[in-house]
Amino acid sequence: MDEFFNTIREQEAPQNWKAQQCSPIALAFLGDTVFDLYLRTKLVLTSRVSANAMHLKASSYAKAASQARMMHAIEERLTPEEHGIYRRGRNAKPLSVPKNAKLSDYKVATGFEAVLGYLFLEGRDQRLTEIIEAAIASMDRKE
Repeated sequence: MDEFFNTIREQEAPQNWKAQQCSPIALAFLGDTVFDLYLRTKLVLTSRVSANAMHLKASSYAKAASQARMMHAIEERLTPEEHGIYRRGRNAKPLSVPKNAKLSDYKVATGFEAVLGYLFLEGRDQRLTEIIEAAIASMDRKE
């Protein structure tokens, strides 16, 4: 799978391009998908339950309130660079707010997703995995 994503990053990124040049909303857009793909893959590989049960579990982690809790739990682990990306995402003007989310949770979740999108685009897959696993573990401890 790494080769697949590396091919996309290498072929599509303009020369001298940096992920920091992306808008925080664009980073969050990608980070949302990265988190969802990681979580769904993990559920398929480790769960022996129905697809509906996996969907419900994935949805419980993907909602803004859950992502905000995860971000607060792992925020101290972020590097200064990652924290800057988080802050940019959190402070970005949202295009819309889901009807079932508080604005404060939505903004923190956007920051969380921006960090994930940034790490993905930078090809820092090991760090991306560390952040996602720490976030998931923080939720598992609270359940």
